[in-house]
Amino acid sequence: MKIYTKTGDGGETGLWGGGRIPKDAIRINAYGTVDECNAVLGIVRVHNPGDRLDGMLDRIQHLLFVVGSDLATPADVPTAIPRITDADISLLEEWIDLLESSLPPLKQFIIPGGHPAAAYLHMARTVCRRAERWTVSLSRQESACATVVKFLNRLSDFLFVAARTANHQSGLLDIPWKNPHLRQKP
Repeated sequence: MKIYTKTGDGGETGLWGGGRIPKDAIRINAYGTVDECNAVLGIVRVHNPGDRLDGMLDRIQHLLFVVGSDLATPADVPTAIPRITDADISLLEEWIDLLESSLPPLKQFIIPGGHPAAAYLHMARTVCRRAERWTVSLSRQESACATVVKFLNRLSDFLFVAARTANHQSGLLDIPWKNPHLRQKP
């Protein structure tokens, strides 16, 4: 099987279940951004985030393929693709609670950075938020799974806590935000 098909050379792509749409359609931006988030998580994992986080991220990467196929398939298309469920959202909530229980309380805004895994987790969080925005836009125009919006919202929360966890496990403190308009010593 060849990787190139030439069917997208005219600026359109095929949807799961049939039909073709422009490559710059909201649906394509939504699942393309999910794919981008998944790629950033791959970068996180090569920076050794620790066994527990790595296991969680492995599961999330597989779930993001489900999110992508969910978004690539209009809800009214009869097909037997896997879809994101409330159980997937509950799993993220359990992990957030578990990770937060070992972190110092957050008392101020923090700046992305610290351990490379933490910095890339913050990047994944911002990409996830963009995927969520595209998915919300899609849901206003076409049928899109409301569960996907909830999942992406919860995933961005998880990624924030995971970034803090990666720093904490590495013995690094979160970088506190300092108001640049207040006089501070350099």
